[in-house]
Amino acid sequence: MEQFKTSLVISTYNWPEALELCLKSSLRQTVAPAEILVADDGSDERTAQLIARYRVQTSIPIVHVWQEDTGFRVGSIRNKAIARATGAYIIQVDGDVILHPDFVRDHVSVARPGRFVSGSRVLLGPRYSAGLLANRSIDINAWKKDVSNRLNDAICVNGYNELIQGWGSEDYEFGSRLWHIGVQHFSLKLSGIVYHIYHNVRARDQAVANQVLANLTRSRRLLRCKQGISQYLYPDPETTTLVREVQE
Repeated sequence: MEQFKTSLVISTYNWPEALELCLKSSLRQTVAPAEILVADDGSDERTAQLIARYRVQTSIPIVHVWQEDTGFRVGSIRNKAIARATGAYIIQVDGDVILHPDFVRDHVSVARPGRFVSGSRVLLGPRYSAGLLANRSIDINAWKKDVSNRLNDAICVNGYNELIQGWGSEDYEFGSRLWHIGVQHFSLKLSGIVYHIYHNVRARDQAVANQVLANLTRSRRLLRCKQGISQYLYPDPETTTLVREVQE
């Protein structure tokens, strides 16, 4: 089924217990990713040790991309991980989710040039999440009471906007620029599923400022951000001509 090399990018920060479940589920996919890149926004040594343990359990390369902890900079570390990726198709998830066994297969099945895909998210409640973490289990029963509801076009739009820091709007702003260059959004329903592990809500003091940036991107139909993935790539894509095939 897989026609091209896929890179699975997992963003994380100092929650190795959740990351372990994400990694375990990544390694039991019916269609395996060609590589896994852990985009680490400054975690301590526990995360590095976890990744080292999982590397010896699989033939799939697991790359640990780490940056210093100077605050919530998920856009920056995702850019750095995507810059290290060797796949033609990027699938990005957070490290606090458990992937359905067909997650990668579902994404690959609808992957097309000029399209970015979002999957489905099932919300796990606090009690169910605690049990999974305690047992280091990835076996999900979606009917439990405590359960509820990218192709490298990323380079063309200069990846995630690193001016957006703290919680909020980084995916919306990124998706807007993809839309502006003609990449169509395709939403998977009841497939491409991840199970989101419950956690306390992060501080949202930057949410309003981030939303302002996202709205400017949308209203001005911006195609690229100034501070993005180009700083981690060589040669710098901004110094080259980017040619995209327009899909009719």
